[in-house]
Amino acid sequence: MIGRIEAHVPSRPTWRCQACGAAWPCSPAKLRLLAVYREDKPALMVRLIELREEAAGQLAVSGSGEDAAGLHRRFTDWVPDRPA
Repeated sequence: MIGRIEAHVPSRPTWRCQACGAAWPCSPAKLRLLAVYREDKPALMVRLIELREEAAGQLAVSGSGEDAAGLHRRFTDWVPDRPA
């Protein structure tokens, strides 16, 4: 559909973005999460850790080969330490 805005959300159990196919969280998802949690970075980190753990369980079953360190980088390392 022309002009449709796709949601950059994870497709479980692959944890790829439904809109662009990149590993989730993709760049648009990260920007959206930073905007939504702009005033509450601790809540953002809690949510990302919950999602990381969910992804770890699902990806382990699928045999994706992504290790814990890779998931940590993917889900939480990109969050800035300080407000932008």
